[in-house]
Amino acid sequence: MTIEFANESGVDVPDQLIMDSARFAIAALDVNPAAELSVLCVDLDTMADMHVQWMDLPGPTDVMSFPMDELVPGSRPDSSEPGPALLGDIVLCPEFAARQAKEARHSFEHELSVLTVHGVLHLLGYDHAEPDEEREMFGLQAKIIDEFYADRHRTAQRARQSAKDDRLLSNIGFTEAGDARPTTPRAEEEDGR
Repeated sequence: MTIEFANESGVDVPDQLIMDSARFAIAALDVNPAAELSVLCVDLDTMADMHVQWMDLPGPTDVMSFPMDELVPGSRPDSSEPGPALLGDIVLCPEFAARQAKEARHSFEHELSVLTVHGVLHLLGYDHAEPDEEREMFGLQAKIIDEFYADRHRTAQRARQSAKDDRLLSNIGFTEAGDARPTTPRAEEEDGR
């Protein structure tokens, strides 16, 4: 999975979280891991211009997605190995997202994760113009976000446990190479040191 990320918004954003959200959503939706994605953060004026140009709607918005016409991987039909698929572009407006996060009473980081997953879903053809589509898309979006946070929590727990294990092992004298020789005074006497 290749993600190109650029922040032209003038707002400090958690770029790694945005890319992790996108990667997780793409994997959860069973997209070829060789897929390519572009994520761009822009300011309010740029987003307003894009919103008018591409959607014919006034004012800025939170996220826009620009899917590629061809989602099937592979550059040549006679190729034995499929090439990477260019999914498209997601454009986020962090300033708009910050306002929404405040109104919804959750974190800016959470809002950006949700918007990123929302953008990925649009790239893959999901929409929310009709009530049935909206239920399907927002249900899937909520499921992916819940799984994303659960996965991050498990990963953080494993990292904490690994660090704790490393500290315990170093306290009883295990080396990085896995030398199980304790360094207690009794063991040193037995070794003749």
